Amino acid sequence: MKTLQQDNRQWNGWGDKDKSLALSDDGAAFITQVLGRPKPLKVASLAEVLATVPESRLEQSALYSIDKEVRLRHARGQSLPDWLAMKSGQFNLFPDAVAFPKSAEDVRTLMMQAKQAGWQLIPYGGGTSVVGHITPISTEQIVVTISMSCMNRLLDIDRTDQIATFLAGVKGPFLESQLQAQGYTLGHFPQSFELSTLGGWVVTRSSGQQSLGYGRIEDLFAGGKMETFGGEVKLPTLPASSAGPDWRQLVLGSEGHLGILTEAKVKVSRLPEEEFFGVAFMPDWQSGVACAREVIQQGLPLSMLRVSNSIETQTQLFLSATQTQRQWLKRLLSIKGVGDDRCMMVYGITGSKSVNRGTYKQLKQVIKQFSGVNTGQKLGKRWAEKRFTFPYLRETLWQMGYAIDTLETATNWSNIDDLTDKIEASLSGGLEEFDSPVHVFSHLSHLYSDGASIYTTYLFPVADSYEETYRRWQKLKSTTSSIIVKNNATISHQHGVGQDHADYLVQEKGASVVASLQSCFNHFDPDKQLNAGKLFKAIPSIDKSRG
Repeated sequence: MKTLQQDNRQWNGWGDKDKSLALSDDGAAFITQVLGRPKPLKVASLAEVLATVPESRLEQSALYSIDKEVRLRHARGQSLPDWLAMKSGQFNLFPDAVAFPKSAEDVRTLMMQAKQAGWQLIPYGGGTSVVGHITPISTEQIVVTISMSCMNRLLDIDRTDQIATFLAGVKGPFLESQLQAQGYTLGHFPQSFELSTLGGWVVTRSSGQQSLGYGRIEDLFAGGKMETFGGEVKLPTLPASSAGPDWRQLVLGSEGHLGILTEAKVKVSRLPEEEFFGVAFMPDWQSGVACAREVIQQGLPLSMLRVSNSIETQTQLFLSATQTQRQWLKRLLSIKGVGDDRCMMVYGITGSKSVNRGTYKQLKQVIKQFSGVNTGQKLGKRWAEKRFTFPYLRETLWQMGYAIDTLETATNWSNIDDLTDKIEASLSGGLEEFDSPVHVFSHLSHLYSDGASIYTTYLFPVADSYEETYRRWQKLKSTTSSIIVKNNATISHQHGVGQDHADYLVQEKGASVVASLQSCFNHFDPDKQLNAGKLFKAIPSIDKSRG
């Protein structure tokens, strides 16, 4: 088995190698004006990196591949440390093998072999983790990555219960195409939708862009099957139960520590009669936040609502609109009293035409109440067409000499303004000692009656080396993450814990709670062989008598 997965993926970046997202001249000029003109870092070639891949400590087997390129392509995710490793060629750590199981029985066989030989196992979905879920840790144990890419079929749709059963390795587009052919949708659309998998969504507690209407993955996950070292565990699809804690809640967010999810049952919806997206502009951030809160607390049945602050609005317009379009929009909004502090609000309305008409009418009234200007569906249609392409901009910016990363959290409405200010101040001034600018902007995305998710993007020029660029990122990330957990907010609303957030879990949940979770997980993984070093920062003990 050389490889069972030779797709068109970039080996050292995001997505399809034949896709790109170019900046307009205006967009490039804007970024250069804000951040200067750095010198891009040299990017290692595939041949150069392959020369650094060590020989596997395993012999070739029908169970897995030890091919060097296969191992390289499964060694990193999409966090900024992963990105720097891929671009520099300094991977340092590789799995010894990559397995491509086709069934739960194959997974069970691999786990039995791993338990007997003392291997470390890393479950791998779409490779889109931005917090270090799939990167091997430094260990003397043999490391085997288990790619779920071959387990991607729809098994069943129960039309009475509206529950669909999938093998857990199915990617977003294939999941939706299989459902929509039957008249259904899951409605889960994270920005990584094109590449990420159902199993990955479940074990990291993912959120889709339309979670306001369809729910987060914990609302959609109904049950399934998981292979553990203690055998298969079945999660029944009960609509409700008071028979103790719900074990599904442990599977959600377990990040590979309990076992490997092989089958997921999800609640699906009938395809809507109509769906459209629109854009409004609010006079400033405060009115945008207040308007969004009012919409949610009134219970208007939108499928999504997103509010960008003024800097994000300005940045998006420079990156996506021509000068003529920007000038036209500015004149239109100025006439209606919305000036340079304008904040863009993107909304989605999904359902029957009759209900949608009523929802749209109410939404426009609330927007008007907060002195906003609704521009209708033209800009919303453009947003929807580009909704999954933004990650490709990362490559374009990298080639210009800029690094880009994100931070996301969730907090209560009463804390939104203060926390957003603190996050942005920490990032924008975080590299002053290096005399390096940082461009920072935020939006509210996933909204709830009691609060919202704050999603912050930051760009900064690369330093003169990969090592120094990493050090600067680490300063920005650690300083701002500490601010988040000290200010009544979660370290992650939708990206999970992985390696990058593991240091902050105890601060958020408390030592006794984390210890109790570890204790539960250790019951299923007593030798800490499942994705060690992630979530709990646990480094496995080495038993040299095995394997």
